Amino acid sequence: MHLLLTLVCLTLASVGQAEVFSAKVIAVIDGDTVLIMRPNHRPEKVRLLNIDAPEKSQAFGTQSTQSLSAMVLKRQVKIEVKAEDHYGRLLGEIAVDDRTVNEEQVKRGMAWEYAGYNKNHRYVILQNEAQQAHRGLWQQTAPQAPWQWRKTHVTTQATNIHRGQKYSADTLFYDASCGSKTYCSQMQSCDEALYYLVRCGETTLDKNDDGIPCESLCLGAK
Repeated sequence: MHLLLTLVCLTLASVGQAEVFSAKVIAVIDGDTVLIMRPNHRPEKVRLLNIDAPEKSQAFGTQSTQSLSAMVLKRQVKIEVKAEDHYGRLLGEIAVDDRTVNEEQVKRGMAWEYAGYNKNHRYVILQNEAQQAHRGLWQQTAPQAPWQWRKTHVTTQATNIHRGQKYSADTLFYDASCGSKTYCSQMQSCDEALYYLVRCGETTLDKNDDGIPCESLCLGAK
């Protein structure tokens, strides 16, 4: 997961009324993050709300990614956007085959419910059921929540200096001036590559024109 939940809570920007549209999922980044292709052929990243899936390097991280892939990869889905962060990443719920994928990940034991202070009781109930049935990650004796795991594990620790502070690639403050980076070798994360492709139009990051920038970053770790 390239978007830390604490950062999400601090940087959400309201989008007014919820936006609902259909799009094709072109890549699954992890158990709660996908890349979609808009009808206007613009790729965007969607972070599934109300859940937090295990990190890729964490127990059940691979299974969680595979579970989400089986439901949505290369498929047309309905997306209900609730908000977006200040980099323009969409935050919402995804539905396919008349089921909400966010809920299904929790139901299968492939993600924790995570609604912050605004608890969504549907997700709490689904998680309790998954725990009692020992599904997925709940097969473990003492599974560690990903937000706790992240406190003691550094993900993609290519740190940058910004205003005297260090940030991992996951929380990188991207250079707002387009044109400063044009090659995948300059990118620290899939998030950053997607930012420069979508916001800056750096087509050199997507040489095969499939909407996925720097595939070694966005797909290579799967």
